Amino acid sequence: MKLLVNLLGTCLNLTVVVALAAASLVAALTRHLPDHRTLANWEPAVTSRLYAADGTMVAELARERRLFLPIATIPARVRQAFLSAEDKNFYTHPGIDVASIGTALFANLANYGSGRRMIGGSTITQQIAKNFLLTSDRTVERKLREAILSLRIDQTYSKDRILELYLNDIYLGRGAYGVAQAALTYFDKPVSELSVAEAAFLAALPKAPNNYDPDRQAERATGRRNWVIDQMRQNGVIDTAAAAKASSSSLGVRQRQQSPAVASSDYFTEDVRRQLSARYGDAALYTAGFSVRTTLDPRLQAAAMTALRKGLVAYDQAKGYRGPVTRLPSSGNWAPALARLQPLADVPEWRLGVVLATDKDGAEIGLRPTAAARSGALGINETIRLGRPGMAWALCRSAKAKRGCAAGPDGALAPGDVVYVEKAGDGYLLRQPPLVQGALVSMDPNTGRVLAVAGGFSYAQSEFNRATQAYRQPGSSFKPFVYAAALDNGYAPTTLVMDAPIALADGAGRVWKPKNYDGRFSGPSTLRVGLENSRNLMTVRLARHLGMDLVADYGKRFGIYDELKPYLPMSLGAGETTLLRLVSAYAVIANGGRAVTPSMVDRVQDRYGRTIFRHDQRKCDACNASDWTGQEEPMPVDDRDYVLDPMTAYQVTSMLRGVVERGTARNVGSLGVPIAGKTGTTNDEKDVWFVGYTPDIVTGVFLGYDTPKPMGYGETGGGLAAPIFIDFMKVALAGRAAADFHAPTGMMVEATDRKSGQPVPAGTPGAILESFKPGTAPCAGGCPVIDGFETASTSATADADLTPEQRAKLLTNSNGLY
Repeated sequence: MKLLVNLLGTCLNLTVVVALAAASLVAALTRHLPDHRTLANWEPAVTSRLYAADGTMVAELARERRLFLPIATIPARVRQAFLSAEDKNFYTHPGIDVASIGTALFANLANYGSGRRMIGGSTITQQIAKNFLLTSDRTVERKLREAILSLRIDQTYSKDRILELYLNDIYLGRGAYGVAQAALTYFDKPVSELSVAEAAFLAALPKAPNNYDPDRQAERATGRRNWVIDQMRQNGVIDTAAAAKASSSSLGVRQRQQSPAVASSDYFTEDVRRQLSARYGDAALYTAGFSVRTTLDPRLQAAAMTALRKGLVAYDQAKGYRGPVTRLPSSGNWAPALARLQPLADVPEWRLGVVLATDKDGAEIGLRPTAAARSGALGINETIRLGRPGMAWALCRSAKAKRGCAAGPDGALAPGDVVYVEKAGDGYLLRQPPLVQGALVSMDPNTGRVLAVAGGFSYAQSEFNRATQAYRQPGSSFKPFVYAAALDNGYAPTTLVMDAPIALADGAGRVWKPKNYDGRFSGPSTLRVGLENSRNLMTVRLARHLGMDLVADYGKRFGIYDELKPYLPMSLGAGETTLLRLVSAYAVIANGGRAVTPSMVDRVQDRYGRTIFRHDQRKCDACNASDWTGQEEPMPVDDRDYVLDPMTAYQVTSMLRGVVERGTARNVGSLGVPIAGKTGTTNDEKDVWFVGYTPDIVTGVFLGYDTPKPMGYGETGGGLAAPIFIDFMKVALAGRAAADFHAPTGMMVEATDRKSGQPVPAGTPGAILESFKPGTAPCAGGCPVIDGFETASTSATADADLTPEQRAKLLTNSNGLY
């Protein structure tokens, strides 16, 4: 009996010791345990998305590509697929599953030494504890801490909340976090549309996404998916027939398809990204899940890229063929080497090919596979015939070549040449990426909303945005603002200015002699004629008469320049600006004089749908009416400042319509609607421009080499930029009723002779209807002529702080602007 008492006492003591040791261990493990209550405030890194004005998604910005979904919106078949694969007792265990741990322990002991992968017994709750609060260290201490946290998490949060955290956080391969993003990545569909087989495949991925990649490990991926399907059957989620049907299906993985708007809008979206980064910081932009509604019009954006590329290619091909992209062996299996070359991803209609054989009538081209077989085999090689008509332009290496042109395709191309080709009808065209670059910007002049931005031939080729980042001389496209300054300060469209030679000493023994593009002089001419025909000498005299300080002020007032030196050559567009700034300035004239702030973002919302930025801040109390009871349509109050007198804006518009009807941009008149615009060409034809507008849309085009160099004698804004404008505007104006420009109340109209500015009877040959402000009228005879150089000063710059380098630049950059 005494022995039994001693034995019981010993057992009791041991129990107390073990309990104390266990309590001490638990206390030690929980002493610095992370606070599981922080999960209540968990906000995962969520993808920010950029949308076009019509709702089309055009870009995603993320460090972890994730779309958060509340648990209620995740279909039951998807939830059950993951539970069957990861934690079938999830809704019944307290956070840890002792039965599963035991099963895993016995299985691992049985498989010890076999080389098989160890089986884990972790529940979904334990995975949450590890992924959110702990490290992935493979230690006993970490597993014990994980178990304690899992018990606490299960006591604090509902099962649905825990599963919601898991399904939105789990990494599923290919950069996709969470089931919503994975559904798009692997199947190009929302979670709600996933089939049982597709849900099972996603549920097969958490353990090792790379091991079950559907392209590189298709057999293993199928096997793992079918195991999940069988678990769903065993758990009663699906019946035997449904399981058999799902298991017999192919993986059905399909690459996520980009909207065409995505490929064509890279320049636009990158500019938006930079603006958002400056406003919110990269950390927020790439993790906060912003929903950004941009001003982009996908139809116009596609038209902008198409028109710009067409114009750049036409100019470049006229300069001749420069040779192949590179060379490859044309014998044997050429396809793998060709597949390794990267084409222009945003010009998908251009395909890389290798010349296999040539003759006098064409060439046989082996095309780069559209997509290499994911198993590693490239399949059947695709070849096409490039006929002589499709490459006739390339028979000469230079547009000016009079000798050395190839007699036929076999003299221009050689086997092994890698070239670009484009399908055209039943044949193909030889292509080469142009060296010349350009840009196009289109905007709503009434709101400043930027509708399209083409910043170059190809974003894949060059990310530099020539619409917003390239500072170039605008040339004569700046002249309307010199004339606007005159009209704002007492001049009229009929005011006469002398068109005659000018010779100005620069104070250093040299003489500045600006000249008109055609080298001729017209004598006394109206402001209208000076602007329509882009007369340099008249502009210089007018600027001299106004004073360059005033001209410089107008350049800044319109936002064209931050600062403009008051030197006469600047009146001819010798300063530097961007296409976006110039288009914004023309928008002021187009809308009747109100200030324009260009915007590419309409609205930004956070992940919860709360608006945190709105560009349009106009007041419109009636816009919030609860219902319509026959009242007038509400209109936002436009309280923007006037940059230009509305009557002056109308007069400038009238004169710029003359540029299209009679002046340097007559080809633009082919559009058949009221359009105003101005060409611009700088010295030695290094930059060419055209900016034009209707009452509803303003568009500008720029062309030039990134490192400025002459584009060729006779190349002008009217000849190179205006055709691109025309191609774009054909699309922009399609389906719109032709709108005319409305004269401000009080504006007077009188028939005058366009050249002399004097009043004439209506219907007189050469007569036009000219617009006048109240209190002004055309001069009827003996009209004064502005010379601009009546004072004794004859200095082109009259500025002592001008360096020799600045003086040389001014004297060489302003002759021949047009």
